[in-house]
Amino acid sequence: MLLGGAAWPLAARAQQPMPVVGFLLIASASSTKDETEGFRRGLRETGHTEAQNVLIEYRWAEAQYDRLPGLVADLIHRGVAVIAAGGSAAPALAAKAATSTIPVVFQTGSDPVQDGLVATMNRPGGNVTGVSRMAVTLEAKRLELLHELIPNATVIAFLINPENPRAELQVQQMQEAARKLGLSVQVARASTEQELDVAFANMVQQQVGALLVAQEPSYAGRRQQITALAARYGIPATYGQREYAAAGGLMSYDASVADSFRQMGVYVGRILKGAKPADLPVLQPTKFELVINIATAKTLGLDIPPMLLVRADEVIE
Repeated sequence: MLLGGAAWPLAARAQQPMPVVGFLLIASASSTKDETEGFRRGLRETGHTEAQNVLIEYRWAEAQYDRLPGLVADLIHRGVAVIAAGGSAAPALAAKAATSTIPVVFQTGSDPVQDGLVATMNRPGGNVTGVSRMAVTLEAKRLELLHELIPNATVIAFLINPENPRAELQVQQMQEAARKLGLSVQVARASTEQELDVAFANMVQQQVGALLVAQEPSYAGRRQQITALAARYGIPATYGQREYAAAGGLMSYDASVADSFRQMGVYVGRILKGAKPADLPVLQPTKFELVINIATAKTLGLDIPPMLLVRADEVIE
């Protein structure tokens, strides 16, 4: 009898369905491995392990913004308990437009209040909350660092993806930041491999002195191409993620992307345990990392100012 009494609850628990989490990213699976693992790590911190007590339905838009509404609809049809939407505001906006009842946890680089995702940072309201690295607002800081590194470069190229709904806002913010430094900005628009090739060739013709690559999640799968083109044409460039510097880019400045996905995983786990998105304030990073690739600087014939090296959190030899 004792054995039967002990086995029954175990069997009952085994029959209970596991909650399903929808994981939606704007980029591709191959280019977001660190982000995905960071998300899983955050879930584990709240006691949720994939395939043991939670299931994850993965959806990647493959840098195609117009696919997002269909992917969200698919997740809702799957009956997910929470939608984790990351990489930019676009996946979360698509999810918010599709449901007012399923909790949505975002990971974005932009201002979620300005994007219309939440009412305020401290009290999001509704069914949406998440993590903002405020990366887009850091473009001005990246431009300052680039100007400090290459003070003689007065014409700066700004590479953006025109398919990004926030592209023109990015351009406005960059132009304003450039005016304050007395710099001129040449906007380069590219979303495909071929367009990137053309954009870099045009930069050479326009005699730009340096390049700032916009914080663009769909570029994640093209890091190697972008850094290789910058090296081929000898254009000093700064980026928004450490991964670019690790791939041969000159410099990057940003908060940790993987850690922001970990934070997103923690919030999803807390919601699975009963927390309401409206009560979870939007999280922001507290530490930003400056990474400089010395080997790339030497190849470009650049001398890194000593004060800039001292401030670097990581130097890649």
